[in-house]
Amino acid sequence: MEDLQLSDEVLNLTGFMDAPIGIMILSHRRILKANTEIELLFGWNRLDLEGQSIRVLYPSNADYEKTGARWHRWLESRPRYQDERFMQRKTGEIIWTRARGRTLTPNDPFQLMVWTFEKIEDRAPSTVALTPKEREVARYIVNGYTSKEIGQMMGLSPRTIEVHRASIMRKLGVRNSAELVNKMIVER
Repeated sequence: MEDLQLSDEVLNLTGFMDAPIGIMILSHRRILKANTEIELLFGWNRLDLEGQSIRVLYPSNADYEKTGARWHRWLESRPRYQDERFMQRKTGEIIWTRARGRTLTPNDPFQLMVWTFEKIEDRAPSTVALTPKEREVARYIVNGYTSKEIGQMMGLSPRTIEVHRASIMRKLGVRNSAELVNKMIVER
């Protein structure tokens, strides 16, 4: 099934291209088809994504590997999977997304899958209860902004951002910004 062909005519009949949610069809974690909503979500032209490994949408190799292992374990016994995770736009911006997938080949779960993706605006990157401001600060931290830059964008003082950063770090049990980013992106 390596040369799986999905005709545009069939996909257009199903409403695939114009669906109001990002949809991808994958084979062995390679993107076979992506709809136009994927372009808006991830900033890639869908034709540039098609044929590539879905790795291009992950912030790190570790995240890609861990997520793949989790998918595989789950899909061995169930046809559907969903989670929330950080993913990466073409620009390098990290976004929090809800991903839902279904294998169409239960005997070989990665052979053919359909996935939907949607951006989640105000969700915490963990089960930890972060305040709305902390969630916003966390999104900026993951994208590499300094406290001063975050403060300017949010209309707050850098000191207030530092207070939020410290609270996030305490709630997530980390000691520094590098551990914080690692916890939010890789260790979910």
